[in-house]
Amino acid sequence: MIWSAILSSFLASLVEFVEALTIVLAVGVTVNWRSSLFGAGMAMVTLAALVAIFGSTLIIFIPIGILRLVIGIILVLFGMQWLKKALLRYSGLKAIHDEAAIYEEEMRQLKAMGEVNDRKFNAFGFATSFKSVLLEGLEVAFIVITFGATSAIDKMQGIWNATIGAFLAFLVVVVFGLIARGPLTKIPENTLKFIVGIMLVTFGTFWSGEGMGIEWPFADLFLFVLAAFFILLSAAIVRWLKSHAITQKKFNTNAGGIGA
Repeated sequence: MIWSAILSSFLASLVEFVEALTIVLAVGVTVNWRSSLFGAGMAMVTLAALVAIFGSTLIIFIPIGILRLVIGIILVLFGMQWLKKALLRYSGLKAIHDEAAIYEEEMRQLKAMGEVNDRKFNAFGFATSFKSVLLEGLEVAFIVITFGATSAIDKMQGIWNATIGAFLAFLVVVVFGLIARGPLTKIPENTLKFIVGIMLVTFGTFWSGEGMGIEWPFADLFLFVLAAFFILLSAAIVRWLKSHAITQKKFNTNAGGIGA
């Protein structure tokens, strides 16, 4: 399932890199580009070291069966968090993630601290950029290691393919960021999070089942069955949430009218 490592890593990393780019741009425009880019670069070096260290540990010491069981469970829990946010947004119970608004708010906070846009190295700008890229990048590293180490018997090959997916996502975000010269507001981030959430839950269920000794019908093709099931379940949950919200709104309106 090498294709799964590349595609899953690409989509998940794309979301995280878009969020990191928003902060890097805000720091670059408000403070200065030298501090912002230097902070982002140092964070990338740190992340590369973490992937190399923990990726090697997984490859050398942990059997593939145990790895798939443990990581499968983690992926299901991780994917459910992404799906929860996406489904709440689709149902209207949570505001859609707005990168433009986040960008403006970050700039407002930086300006409020009295930071100026000059060419000198700025420790605050460096720290802000470093922290944002490191935090978002840690999620990328988690995706690369988990998907890579469990997507194939050859764990090194799997991690390499997952790394390719993450690197392609990085290139896409950087190129579009340079072209747009601002936050990537056109990328449907909630849709991406929903797709990635479905993939995480699907692969997590599949791998944890393999780790428990389950032989799935049709082998890898059963992934499509699991994905279809979770998509239909998500659609049902969104419909229920919308109807619940409408019922609650009517109840509050009627209660208000009675109280008046």
